[in-house]
Amino acid sequence: MRIALAATCIADAMFPQAPKAVVTLLERLGHEVVFPAAQACCGQMHVNTGYLADAVPVVRNHVRTFAPVADGEWDAVVVPSGSCTGSIRHQQKMVLERAGLGAEARTATAVSERTYELSELLVDVLGVTDVGAWFPHRVTYHPTCHSLRMLGVGDKPERLLRAVEGLELVPLEQAEGCCGFGGTFSLKNADTSAAMLDDKVANVVGTGAEVLTAGDWSCLMHIGGGLSRGGTGVRPMHLAEILVSTREAPVVPADRQEVAR
Repeated sequence: MRIALAATCIADAMFPQAPKAVVTLLERLGHEVVFPAAQACCGQMHVNTGYLADAVPVVRNHVRTFAPVADGEWDAVVVPSGSCTGSIRHQQKMVLERAGLGAEARTATAVSERTYELSELLVDVLGVTDVGAWFPHRVTYHPTCHSLRMLGVGDKPERLLRAVEGLELVPLEQAEGCCGFGGTFSLKNADTSAAMLDDKVANVVGTGAEVLTAGDWSCLMHIGGGLSRGGTGVRPMHLAEILVSTREAPVVPADRQEVAR
């Protein structure tokens, strides 16, 4: 398959190891990955904060950049983020229709129908759960809100993790509870966000895991901050980073201060 990568803003700016891992993983599985250079923000932060008019040029750029998937030039678009995938799938058409851009809204729909979060692409589209990974660590998984509620990825990430050789997957208490990030929610409602984070950190630490994984670096950044400030020693890692690890090319859990470099 020919698959286009939508890297996401936060990964591009702070956590490039996640999209890099996606490329390595998919190429290892025999697929061609293309990177459309014109890509930028998907528009989620504008929409979620209520700036729908300001989101229009951002969304138009995304739809135009990834329009080749609607024409069959690419087979799919992969996104290492449930949050951004949710925005592409559920917000972009609405933004363009509201702006009176009907033709582009229809293109947005076609693009969204071929856009997948990483675990969706692997399990539902490529039909694989065992990607040949090796990661000899104790891991717990946080299902991010958008991947869980907007996309309905279900247990796909956990199925992928269970197939990783050497990995011990331990359940997270109150796993479906929000970590408190929510983009600008954590800024506008800092006290509430911090309280939610405290609960999530306590539950993560209670698992005895070495590594916390999820499908979104935004949530991992938030929880990872709490884990780091508490001196817990638990390392945040994106799902893709674990799935790309092999005996021949192992990925070692890094200190939080190192992963953004």
